[in-house]
Amino acid sequence: MDKAHAIPPGMPTLTPQLVCHSAVDAILFYVKAFGATELTRLPGPDGRLLHAMLKIGNSPLMLIDEYPEQECLGPLSLKGSPVTVHVYVEDVDFTVARAVEAGARITMPVADMFWGDRYGRLQDPFGHHWSIATHVRDVSPEEIRERTRMMGAKSNAP
Repeated sequence: MDKAHAIPPGMPTLTPQLVCHSAVDAILFYVKAFGATELTRLPGPDGRLLHAMLKIGNSPLMLIDEYPEQECLGPLSLKGSPVTVHVYVEDVDFTVARAVEAGARITMPVADMFWGDRYGRLQDPFGHHWSIATHVRDVSPEEIRERTRMMGAKSNAP
């Protein structure tokens, strides 16, 4: 038998796994909101989802249901999440509008940002935070630093 690969073929080194209250509903939301493709679904004996694998663009996303008995809780049970999942898309305005139509809430409206992205943020119905962006122009590191410095000067002005 061949030796297994430490990192399975086709998998990146880092893959987010989201814990969701009702992971099956989350799959439906991510398909509708972000055009996700469902690759795998493994329900457990009690009906909760033990594992699901989606693909958004070229990136995998794993999902599972909450398992409070294993201290595995989603953002709704924890009253929030400090994590944001960032997604680059071809058309940020279209993607954000589609996600809102699917049930997401805008937490930062889409706008052109000084670092070269058109960017906005959402919270999905399961409590997860998403930043969505389309890169619209290349900006030098020097310009980004200068714009950041200018922002600090404005916030410190009397």
